Amino acid sequence: MSEPSLSMTYIGGPTVLIDAAGMRLLTDPTFDDAGGSYVRTSTLHKLTGPAIPASALGHIDAVLLSHHQHADNLDTAGEAMLKKATRVVTTVEGSIALGGNAFGLAPWQTAEIEGQHNRTMRITATPARHGPPERASVAVVGFLLDAFGGIYVSGDTVLYEGVREVVERSHPHIAVLHLGAARVEQAGPEPLTMTAEDAVAFARVATDARIVPIHYEGWAHFTEGREVIEQAFANAGMSDRLIWLEAGEPVVIG
Repeated sequence: MSEPSLSMTYIGGPTVLIDAAGMRLLTDPTFDDAGGSYVRTSTLHKLTGPAIPASALGHIDAVLLSHHQHADNLDTAGEAMLKKATRVVTTVEGSIALGGNAFGLAPWQTAEIEGQHNRTMRITATPARHGPPERASVAVVGFLLDAFGGIYVSGDTVLYEGVREVVERSHPHIAVLHLGAARVEQAGPEPLTMTAEDAVAFARVATDARIVPIHYEGWAHFTEGREVIEQAFANAGMSDRLIWLEAGEPVVIG
């Protein structure tokens, strides 16, 4: 029997519905309307609401939550919908803070999750660093899904040796990268997530991977949007490596 198709539906920011190998997975849920301001370790301003409301998603086998501390990865409505998912896979620190159906994985720990229709998937937490070493105080993980030759979801991270190790170990075929070169005043001038040039550098190393950019728009602290990413890949002669997701529309990935 052939493997079920893979599709991704972009909801906004870091939030993507992944239908893979019969499992329905949701990344970093953000479902508040536009216009909100969130004061935590820094003040973040939300510019764009979700393309699909949480109430319209239906069954979710697992939420892949890279970290729980920042509103652009888990806003108020996003936190409310965690309880509706069968399980939440996140950092060890996040599982303690959230409780309930959340369980934590340290980098390179693996869990087997079971979905509907007796489907299972192995998920491995991957290293991530949310900014330069002196500023990266928040525990973050990415995720590697054992499906379609390896689907890598970076979470909020800069490009560093931990991300390169993911490529060396797993050689993913699809890489969902949090880009946007996020910057906040409190953290100084260095970006807290990958830049467009970082994504190009990642693609040069991950030669088997198609690149799916997310988390580059919808919030005021992103400093590089789609045009910058497109130009960087065009300059590198790698435009054909990109897969763009359109808000609210499922994209089947072959």
